[in-house]
Amino acid sequence: MLCAAPAAGAAAPTAPTAPVHGRALAPAACTAPTGPYQRPLEEHLGRPVDGVQSEADCVAIRAFQRKERTPRADGYADLGTYRTMVAVKARPNPNAQGRCPVRSHRVTCVDMDRQLLWVQTGTKVGFGPVPIRTGRDTMETRRGWHTIYWRDKDHVSSLYDAPMPYAQFFDGGQALHGHPGDLFDGGGSAGCVNLAMKDAAALWKLLKVDDRVYVWGAKPGTDG
Repeated sequence: MLCAAPAAGAAAPTAPTAPVHGRALAPAACTAPTGPYQRPLEEHLGRPVDGVQSEADCVAIRAFQRKERTPRADGYADLGTYRTMVAVKARPNPNAQGRCPVRSHRVTCVDMDRQLLWVQTGTKVGFGPVPIRTGRDTMETRRGWHTIYWRDKDHVSSLYDAPMPYAQFFDGGQALHGHPGDLFDGGGSAGCVNLAMKDAAALWKLLKVDDRVYVWGAKPGTDG
């Protein structure tokens, strides 16, 4: 199929403090600079919202990153940390705005506005919300109702010769699938709905052929 873009390399997280003679070293100083998503992270973490990194801001962001196991864990407010924050904020009720249709059957909800995916049956959420990456400009993920028609756990894109693990195709060459490497590299997919590998594996176990998928919104930074 035609949808996967080549994987980008993942940013290495900060290593945890190593013990010395049975005693843990004091945490390293938090020195990450101001990040592009500084203000929303400050607001979410109850920090003064000034858009300027302080050591206390850095420590709070780093603690959040380590708790949520984000790709980056040095206190820098990057896109991956922001996308994770959006998912955390949505956890109590991802469909609070009612954008994903409530049905008696299972529906995979793809919110391109917030770059989130979850699965609901009726009003009960059975998976997610988790961060995703949808299509970039001119290759947008197609909106509306879709049906999973084919699944291939070890799929490789015929166009990009790139892996598409846990691929679940729902519209032409567009699929839900895992993205090896950095999901938050700032770009968009070639139309697929990319997930972190652990999320794609969990979704693979949950969904079946003929399950429904509903897509709405527009990826931030695209023309929609």
